[in-house]
Amino acid sequence: MNDFQKIGLLGCGTMGSGIAHVFAASGRDVVVLESDDSRVAAGLAAVAGSLDGAVRRGKATPDDRAAALARLTGTTDVTDLAAVDLVIESVSEDVDVKSAVLGRVAAVVGGQVPILTNTSALSVTELAAALPNPARVAGLHFFNPAPAMRTVEVVGALQTEPGLIDRLVELVETLDGKVPVVVKDRPGFLVNALLLPYLNDVISELDSGLATAEDIDVALKLGLGYRTGPLELLDLIGLDVHLHATESAYAATLDDRYAPPPLLRQMVAAGRLGAKSGHGFRIGEEAPS
Repeated sequence: MNDFQKIGLLGCGTMGSGIAHVFAASGRDVVVLESDDSRVAAGLAAVAGSLDGAVRRGKATPDDRAAALARLTGTTDVTDLAAVDLVIESVSEDVDVKSAVLGRVAAVVGGQVPILTNTSALSVTELAAALPNPARVAGLHFFNPAPAMRTVEVVGALQTEPGLIDRLVELVETLDGKVPVVVKDRPGFLVNALLLPYLNDVISELDSGLATAEDIDVALKLGLGYRTGPLELLDLIGLDVHLHATESAYAATLDDRYAPPPLLRQMVAAGRLGAKSGHGFRIGEEAPS
């Protein structure tokens, strides 16, 4: 285990709670900052639920669960992060929201404490530019669900001190089962830069009537050896999440591959967001095909 022993985590929603699970299970103390007490309680409950799942699957023992929860605390007071060794941000994918939260925390933790963002679509360089000592800012992009997904993208901004990237690679290697991949600060980084256009193409072909949603998923799973079909994956990710990611990537690049397909916009406008709403491309009532 390296020198990052006390982690400040900003936000404890779906991604934040998963990241909190990962770090608490690695033997580190985690202080979760949320905007109000109800969010703190919900976030801590989500971590407990995630750890319960790990016990059921045989990935952790009841003692492991108890020890991880004992290392986890929640707060609404930013000054409670003053003694952390590392900050990880996992709030809404909005540059203004992230910049505001990071600015408040940067004023408390001191100029040398590394500040990381879990953004999947925004510019790490832009976020770093708004903070004092941007050389200590980088991206640490976990995938959802964070406890299960093994890849973690380590993203260097233009300003990031190279030595920090090396330390983050070492950090990821101490997390159970995680594999660090060092990437440049580009829209979508590595995985999403390849995944977003693929998913957009699938949605467009479904809309064109090429095949049914089920047949598209079956063909790509069996034909390419994928564990999950692309439309199943979209339902799990959330169609609104994918729409936001493609819009961000398109705005940054003006690359047509990232332009959201019309059917995606229609599904989101209709509230058919996938698993979270009970209706999506494969879950519940299917999209027109």
